[in-house]
Amino acid sequence: MRFLPDLGRAVGTAFLLLFLLGIGPAAFAQDPLLREVVLHVDTARYHLSRQVVTVEQEPHLYFYYRQDDETAELLVYPTQFAPQRPLRLQRSADFQLLDSLTAVDNAFYRAKIRFRDLTATRFLRLTFLQSPDNAGGISQSQTVNLLPVTRTTLDFRPTDTELYVGEEKVFELTSNNPKNVRVSPDWTHGQDIDYRLSQQNGTLRLHVLPNVPGNRLLTVRPQTERPFLTDNNRRLSYSLAPLRQDFTVKSSRLRFLSVDKKEITLDETARRQGIEIILDNGRSFDLKRTYRIEDQEEQGGPLIAELVTRSYLSNDRVLCWLRVYNTHRQTDSYLYIKENDQPKYLTNFNVTPKTSISGVQVRHRGGDWQTNQNVNPGETVDVRLEGQSLQKARFHFEDLAVVPSDSSVRSEQAVVYRVQVPLGIDKKRLTIFNAGQPTGFSLQVREFQRPHPLDFVSVTFGEAPRPITRLNGPVLYDKAIRDVVFSFNPDAIDTDAQLYGKQYLTFEIRTLNSKGELIEMRTLDNILICPGESSIRGAFYQDKQCQVGNLSLNSYLSTRKTYDLDDWARIQITVKHATGQYSEPGFQQKLDIVLQRRVKFDIDVSFPAGLLTKQVNSDVQGVGTFNGISLATLAQFSFYNPNKINKLRPYKVGAGFVALNAFNLNPDANSARNLGIVILGSVYPTRSDAKLTFPLYLGGGYLLNGGKLFFLLGPGIGIRL
Repeated sequence: MRFLPDLGRAVGTAFLLLFLLGIGPAAFAQDPLLREVVLHVDTARYHLSRQVVTVEQEPHLYFYYRQDDETAELLVYPTQFAPQRPLRLQRSADFQLLDSLTAVDNAFYRAKIRFRDLTATRFLRLTFLQSPDNAGGISQSQTVNLLPVTRTTLDFRPTDTELYVGEEKVFELTSNNPKNVRVSPDWTHGQDIDYRLSQQNGTLRLHVLPNVPGNRLLTVRPQTERPFLTDNNRRLSYSLAPLRQDFTVKSSRLRFLSVDKKEITLDETARRQGIEIILDNGRSFDLKRTYRIEDQEEQGGPLIAELVTRSYLSNDRVLCWLRVYNTHRQTDSYLYIKENDQPKYLTNFNVTPKTSISGVQVRHRGGDWQTNQNVNPGETVDVRLEGQSLQKARFHFEDLAVVPSDSSVRSEQAVVYRVQVPLGIDKKRLTIFNAGQPTGFSLQVREFQRPHPLDFVSVTFGEAPRPITRLNGPVLYDKAIRDVVFSFNPDAIDTDAQLYGKQYLTFEIRTLNSKGELIEMRTLDNILICPGESSIRGAFYQDKQCQVGNLSLNSYLSTRKTYDLDDWARIQITVKHATGQYSEPGFQQKLDIVLQRRVKFDIDVSFPAGLLTKQVNSDVQGVGTFNGISLATLAQFSFYNPNKINKLRPYKVGAGFVALNAFNLNPDANSARNLGIVILGSVYPTRSDAKLTFPLYLGGGYLLNGGKLFFLLGPGIGIRL
């Protein structure tokens, strides 16, 4: 029964062939979406039907550019213009669409684009899309490959054409587009004068290294990043015209031998066992022999290293052992290979100690260098590493990003990095690595602890809570103060832009009586307010000492509570940051609450003298009768000035008894004595320091002896003890 699967496969294949033959090739054919694409750059127009070159077996529309951010106008002609199916240009990171595709005269589309970094962009293309029609067709797309080309010039005009064997010399090259010239860190090999190209601060530099003395021709064959067209715009080329320059190469007295390693680390291994190097063949080297390397040509120079030749190599070089004993810098002098105290050859390389860090300093924004290695989340700091052989080190800071800076310092003894600490850093210690190995030094992550303005502290003493920063000067309060309560808004401390951290506050409390005498004094130290959960660092501020809830003043007063204080008593509170918790001055706010009263009631005894009395319906004619010294006992209301503290107005209103002529001792004048019930208003002098006063009385009443109403006006005598 094995023939059944084979039979099934044969039948399936037959049905597939019949289906394909039935639908025909027309079902798979698809007309091109675009008839023409025109790119208008500067004053030139480039057509897809004419300006095309083949790259990697694909057609490309080429165009010349002068700037990396060139702006171009795009004209697109579809094969069939269908207003109900408009074209659109797919967005790309390689260009910015300034004006979207707009239909013009029902014939073509127009758009404006701005390219981004044309020199560095690769695989630049425009993709056009057309949506399906209402009949259920399929969407169409077409991609147009673009090839930016540019004309690059390069010129070399040295002012000095003398070179020396083994000595590197650097020249500057001029170019209209230095960014388009390809550079390489590798030297050429095997030429009379080797060279390499580099770029520094936008300037092209030519490094030359002569190998053979005499009159030598240097030929530099530069390459470009973006091509240009040759042979009537038919062939692409990346090769600029060769730069040729004649040099006079002079030989030194000693032949210079190049070594394959330019950086040697002076450590115990290099001192005892040695390291393997490859050196140019000196022609007169003896194998298995030790040569002395010094940094001066004369005899008696310090021993820098010992060279032991091992074997010849096929490329005319020698394999050697090198044992180093002292440090050396290529910039200091050449190294002399000596045999029997006689110099034979020149060479040069750096011998530096093993990289080590002796200290770390941190500088916060706007501050000075500090040995304190604490950093705060979200801030950018400069880190200075001090030690030896730091220039060749490859430092890395755990979980920190290095920010490029123009003020960076890098030398053998010190390097400076600008690093940014993430806001959400969750580590307390950030290790400093060198080439992936811990250096033994680290940065300590500490939360910000800076004084925040005291607007997050509010106070209430009978009204709605108000920030203490809005209560400037004495606050006059005319009701009983049951308590003074401080509340805190932890979410107002840290913001997305600024972090302040924990706030340590000190409350200094003083209560005074109406005379300004001290009743009680309290000091609350280190009241800790922690930022709330809305802070990005809220989870790291957790502390059992954080103040939870409000702070009641009465819970700390023992002598007299706020509700027991007399009229015009004062509650003076100073809120400030604890000085020992911050490295900068904190904020301070004073709160002065005065228990204001509008009216004062008391019993007053005075001695009116010379009162002028006038009885109602009296037989006595005239303005009235003058009386002698009288005695007045009154229940009076005094009124305080609402704009001053504990200052009475110059008038009083009261009611009581007046004994007219109470001190008249003449027995014939008994008829002049009388007792009246009166309502009096009195005016007192405004001087508060006067002991003897003369108030003025005005009022009326009822005489008990005679039963008549009367009015009185006159001065009095007041004595203040």
